[in-house]
Amino acid sequence: MRRAIFAMPLALAGLAAAAPAWAQNQPMGAGQAQGQGAGQGQGGGAGSQRTNRVVQPYIEVGQVLSAELSPGDDVLTFTTIAVGVDINVQGRNSGAAVSLRYERNIGYGNDSVDTDTISGVARGTLAIIPNALSFEAGGLAARTRVDGGGGTTANPLVREDAESRFYSAYAGPSLNTRVGDVDVQGVGRVGYNRFENDAVLTNAAGQPVDVFDDSVTYLGQVRAGFRPDTVLPVGLAVTAGGFQEDISNLDQRVRDLYARADITVPVSPSVALVGGIGYENVEISSRDALRDANGDPVVGADGRLVTDPASPRILAFDVDGLLWDVGVMWRPSSRTSLEARVGHRYDSTTYYGTFTYAPSQRSAFALSVYDGVTGFGGLLNNSLAGLSSDFEAIRNPVTGDFGGLVNGTEGQAQIGGLGSVRSAAFRGRGVRASWQRQVGRTTAALGAGYDRRTFIAAPGTALAALDGLTDESYYVVGGLTRQIGQNANLTTNAYVNWFDSANANGDVTAVGGSAAYNQSLTRRLTARAAIAFDYFDSDFTAEDFAFATALVGLRYDF
Repeated sequence: MRRAIFAMPLALAGLAAAAPAWAQNQPMGAGQAQGQGAGQGQGGGAGSQRTNRVVQPYIEVGQVLSAELSPGDDVLTFTTIAVGVDINVQGRNSGAAVSLRYERNIGYGNDSVDTDTISGVARGTLAIIPNALSFEAGGLAARTRVDGGGGTTANPLVREDAESRFYSAYAGPSLNTRVGDVDVQGVGRVGYNRFENDAVLTNAAGQPVDVFDDSVTYLGQVRAGFRPDTVLPVGLAVTAGGFQEDISNLDQRVRDLYARADITVPVSPSVALVGGIGYENVEISSRDALRDANGDPVVGADGRLVTDPASPRILAFDVDGLLWDVGVMWRPSSRTSLEARVGHRYDSTTYYGTFTYAPSQRSAFALSVYDGVTGFGGLLNNSLAGLSSDFEAIRNPVTGDFGGLVNGTEGQAQIGGLGSVRSAAFRGRGVRASWQRQVGRTTAALGAGYDRRTFIAAPGTALAALDGLTDESYYVVGGLTRQIGQNANLTTNAYVNWFDSANANGDVTAVGGSAAYNQSLTRRLTARAAIAFDYFDSDFTAEDFAFATALVGLRYDF
């Protein structure tokens, strides 16, 4: 069996114009009506002034040709049948978007192609008290591939076995109101995350790789503050909150509690200095694995370490003390916004911020820098919660997979960016940038990013060897969509990704692209044709891999 690994493929483009995935670690500024950490006010659902309702069920039938170009020359054909529904319902105070798809691949003489796949994403906001209290929920299901380097791809090759799947869901209330001159905001949510793989994953030495299993996350935050030139010439706010993730692997626990006060000092109509100081208590701990008679960790049938429930909880990371940051806010117009901060958190220097520039409705640029402590599940939950409730899911034109890229009213955004799927908690830092522009009938988009995860594991446990190791991901992706006449469109995209694993022989370079043509035959019936090419250069194996895939089919919209 041959498996390819890379960190951020085509569908996980990283076009991150929405809120950062590390929301629980970014404070709400003293003069801001919306806090970066609260997660509320995202998207076109709550508070939207337009009313829109689209419910589009569909069925697709296609014939796929998949050719291995290197190192072998195997060619497979199979039939794909899919049913799905796309929903986008937006009201004045509530909104929801759903993309759900079931796909069945039917092979000819090759059982590895006979697969069933459910994929989708949903995000909704329901107003309980208009413009004050709402209830939010979201869900995510997609498939991926993972190998000995610990990296993933959301563009799995359907010809291979050992498919992996990941799921994420969350729900909770969100508060955004005003009491006199004081803005009051809050959020609370509970989430669940799971990663499934069909085969035991091994590294280059043949040893099992302990990948993430499942986790439960909890997040709560409340903020109260007033803007500059209301009660005082400066803005003041106080914030208190916490985040916890309980990871099943070795009973790991990530706990981040904090309280802080922030000040916003206007310097000019468009510039303000910001700063905050507070207290944090951050702990990461775990138990050890069950040991055999020789003292070696016991590995279960799924390749994951078996937790010893009788072992004591051991601290891997413990910070208790002062946190602070200072920075600047620049908002010269409603189309340009910058906030950048530097400070001290997690017992070290921290940097984070955002920059958005939208000179017109047809052009937008976004940049975000993030820093936070979490586990794999917390990353999934936070990126899902940061998604707008008004979006359109973008799927692979050949496989139909949802890889995490959406197009919404706030621009394009990425959710579920996996990178490494190691079970250990980590400190994640990185930067994402995206640009998009529409010229006539053509829409272009470009994204790039860097993600660095430094793993944190308790000494004396089976994961101790991971402590301090770092996985890094780099990616660049571009896309172009062209409307052809009234009844056809052409979409092309390309990507290049680098995954630098902490393990030896785990690095991967991936390059690929695809093109899809859609032609309306009637009001409901559309003919489809698509091609894709993917190339993987992995240190995990001595050979490179190249694949070409083509599809022709029909889609009927009910």
